[in-house]
Amino acid sequence: MFEILYEDNHIIVAEKPQNMIIAGDATGDESMHAALKEYVRVKYNKPGEAYLGLVHRLDRPAGGLAVFARTSKAASRLAEQLKENELKRTYYCVVRGVPRETAGRLVNYLKKNERTNTVEVVPQSVEGAKKAILNYKLLQKAETPEGTLSLLQVKLETGRSHQIRVQMAHIGCPLWGDQRYGFGINKKGQQLALYSVKLALIHPTKKESMQFICYPPEIAPWTLFKLNIE
Repeated sequence: MFEILYEDNHIIVAEKPQNMIIAGDATGDESMHAALKEYVRVKYNKPGEAYLGLVHRLDRPAGGLAVFARTSKAASRLAEQLKENELKRTYYCVVRGVPRETAGRLVNYLKKNERTNTVEVVPQSVEGAKKAILNYKLLQKAETPEGTLSLLQVKLETGRSHQIRVQMAHIGCPLWGDQRYGFGINKKGQQLALYSVKLALIHPTKKESMQFICYPPEIAPWTLFKLNIE
């Protein structure tokens, strides 16, 4: 179902498939979190329900690396790393058009509409608005019948819902395949081009620096670019 890149008594790092929810929601669909909990319970012959802490999230249509905690102590320490931006997440995404600047830092305030499950950029003064920060870099461009596409590297400083999708759309570069924030220009059936390709963290007990890398699937639009994750 998904690949486990690393596991020990404290953490599990795995690659989330696209279109699988990372945690349970109202749909009732099986989540990666639930599947991994069952994996731990069976593999280690745990009585009852196994503990597995959810450290961070990935949008359902996105794929890539995620870390889970096997103990409450590990969960607490990883949460602190996330808060202090020591747990670093790097994404690749393909956007329509070309950003005005080849590299930049986007700072916006976002508010989520729980009823519609959509997020929008709002003024800082709006009640419930949360600060969202990301850094992007243009890696490559490709000319297609649908127009110019750009491969971007994105590093998050915050972890807001739909953050990359909303902030890139806000600067006029919606993600390829994004049906929600794509301004109606993405075709139905196109898979969101957003992948968590690199995860760097400090092991919660060994205190060692760890880094994991994975690649997006070899399908459009990724195949338009030469991917070399460093």
